[in-house]
Amino acid sequence: MNLRTYGQRPFHIAVLHGGPGAPGEMAPVARELASSGGVMEPFQTANTINGQLLELHTVLQEHSDPPIVLIGWSWGAWLGFLFSATYPALVKKLILISSGPFEEKCAAGIMATRLSRFNDAERAETAALTKALDDPAHVDKDALMRRLGQLMERVDSFDPLPDDEAPLPCRYDIYQNIWQEASEMRRSGRLLELGRNIRCPVVAIHGDYDPHPAEGIKEPLSRMVKDFRFILLEKCGHHPWREKAARDNFYKILRLQVASSP
Repeated sequence: MNLRTYGQRPFHIAVLHGGPGAPGEMAPVARELASSGGVMEPFQTANTINGQLLELHTVLQEHSDPPIVLIGWSWGAWLGFLFSATYPALVKKLILISSGPFEEKCAAGIMATRLSRFNDAERAETAALTKALDDPAHVDKDALMRRLGQLMERVDSFDPLPDDEAPLPCRYDIYQNIWQEASEMRRSGRLLELGRNIRCPVVAIHGDYDPHPAEGIKEPLSRMVKDFRFILLEKCGHHPWREKAARDNFYKILRLQVASSP
């Protein structure tokens, strides 16, 4: 199984990584929460959304005693949302960290915001990497994806702490397949509509400097999810646990939300 665990059984918390296809970034969050109970960090390896949902379902059924607290970051927030809508009896609380917007109209400005924060050299490198990823003849697209992620991380952050985590291999094929499917779900409105199936409380934690606009999460989920709360962190980008000004408050809020799960 592509699974890391922290703390002792029973595992009643699971953290979901971003990407898609970029595992491992939630390890610091998992370690922080392990003092309050066992935490699972599953890695998603399937290259379809349904495959990732089934993969996660198998992990939770085999290694936890549902219902659990499900915490998703970035793409993992969407995956957690979809999982909670598909298997509502297995999730007692859903926490979305730095989610992407749930409506297409709110997504258009994300890359424009990032490009405005790049210097000229970074802007040129981003264009070259994007072109190479679109080139069928280019072989090592995993390396291109990792470099592009490094560039995005710099402008997605407000005032970041050093990142000492050893990177895990990323998978461009997973990213490409999953993102095509997920973006179409958002465009059609099906992604948001599935929120009607979620029974548990949902909490979204978001940074005010995150290029993914906060209104793209707060407003649509307030309409669609019965029990929803939105928390905005100041001086905080896309990785709250790496932000100098926001880190302590982020963990305080996260621990409180986990402890107050029904």
